[in-house]
Amino acid sequence: MKLRHKFFVYFFVFINIIFYSYCFSEEIAAPSGVVVDAQTGKILYGKNPHIKLPPASTTKLVTAMVALDRLDPEERVVISRNSAKTQSVPPRLMEGEVYKVRDLVYLALMKSVNSAAVALAEATAGSEQNFVKLMNIKVQKIGAKDTRFVNSSGLPGKGQYTTVYDLTKIMSQALNYSLIKDAINTRVYLVRSEDGRELFIHNTNQLLWSEDDMIGGKTGYTRKARHCFVSAYKIDGKLVYTAILGDSNRDKLWEDTQQLIAKAQNVISGKEDSMIKLSEERHIIPVSYKLSNKIKKDRKKAIKKSKIKRLKNAKNYRKPIRT
Repeated sequence: MKLRHKFFVYFFVFINIIFYSYCFSEEIAAPSGVVVDAQTGKILYGKNPHIKLPPASTTKLVTAMVALDRLDPEERVVISRNSAKTQSVPPRLMEGEVYKVRDLVYLALMKSVNSAAVALAEATAGSEQNFVKLMNIKVQKIGAKDTRFVNSSGLPGKGQYTTVYDLTKIMSQALNYSLIKDAINTRVYLVRSEDGRELFIHNTNQLLWSEDDMIGGKTGYTRKARHCFVSAYKIDGKLVYTAILGDSNRDKLWEDTQQLIAKAQNVISGKEDSMIKLSEERHIIPVSYKLSNKIKKDRKKAIKKSKIKRLKNAKNYRKPIRT
């Protein structure tokens, strides 16, 4: 009996080692990522889903929503000196050029042109500063309570942040706008200014070319935010949202997104359980939505212990803090 008991103990330990090794080996590279069931809002898999990080150009989803709440897509907008001078990827918009709101939305969402975002902001609220107030009201209304913007483009700004979980809420709301849904699902598009200048743009979301079930997404990058992406995807007819913040390069961004999709497929098919990983505490938490308050309490305790440990070892070690 003792031998049999030892066998079961060793077998149980072995299975657990294999299980946790598998979970960690299949980890996404980004510091924060999540995949969410669109119907229920439940996390199927998450890694630090509530950490506040810079949003980069994922910001433009909110910019487009706020602008379309108040502007007609066929309305014409004159590019101001301020918007023309905004640091941006090409194509460059020139002061005095006139574009339809529709085309500015495509430029902002497909190619991530910052000057197009600023032009939308100015046309909507008179100034980018006034527009940002509307953006923050918008995200609060849709329940993205861990998100705050200081500009319309996603360029670096003090006090600007979001979370991957909030980004899935933003994507969910953005899909209610037919123009946004079309823009993030369009591979190539031709923009024409009122005076006839033509701008041929392609979508920065490379997965549109390789994933047939990709509904669309919004990329982002700054040196501080690194590579970011939020998307909507269909798995066997079931809608899910993915979000990544802080990936080291664009290739990793696509790999991590595909990894999130694979994890969602396994959860939906019953091969795996829903799971949240909090890397600061170095442990994995099976998702239990009825016990979410308990998870928060456990996390606070672990963070407190971690802080005490860091203070004791401050002379030899300091953990980098991402803002």
